[in-house]
Amino acid sequence: MSSRLQAELKQRKPFSSLEQEASLSVARTAALLEHAGAAALKPHGLTPTQYNALRILRGAVPEGLCRNEVRDRLVARVPDATRLLDRLVDVGLVVRAREGEDQRFVRARITPAGLDLLGALDGVLSDLHDRQLGHLGERKLRTLIELLAEARERL
Repeated sequence: MSSRLQAELKQRKPFSSLEQEASLSVARTAALLEHAGAAALKPHGLTPTQYNALRILRGAVPEGLCRNEVRDRLVARVPDATRLLDRLVDVGLVVRAREGEDQRFVRARITPAGLDLLGALDGVLSDLHDRQLGHLGERKLRTLIELLAEARERL
């Protein structure tokens, strides 16, 4: 008997293990969720990673964060956080300034335009998440969250 994932992927042979099937199922689900998120953000000129960086900086108002702090908090790691922030500075959503005695220390802050954009997107993404996962209900969502956290602990 084939699994749902096996049928979805049109795979004829069974998975080699439950662990393999679970890993592929998580990856497939993440890809579908991210694709829908990217599609929702595209009309607003943002990628999912840029949106994530803006949300991180919104949470750090008014202090802001240095590049490495932003990089370390991103959901998906990026090879060059400087370029990520450069793009957000170029479109006026983030500003950076050298601060303190050490002039190498540069702090990034979200601009009012960045806050306005996030405010406009809050409802859009909340609705998207509800459509994607709301049907699971609170109990299943909490179980899913806990299971995924347990899986990440081993990584």
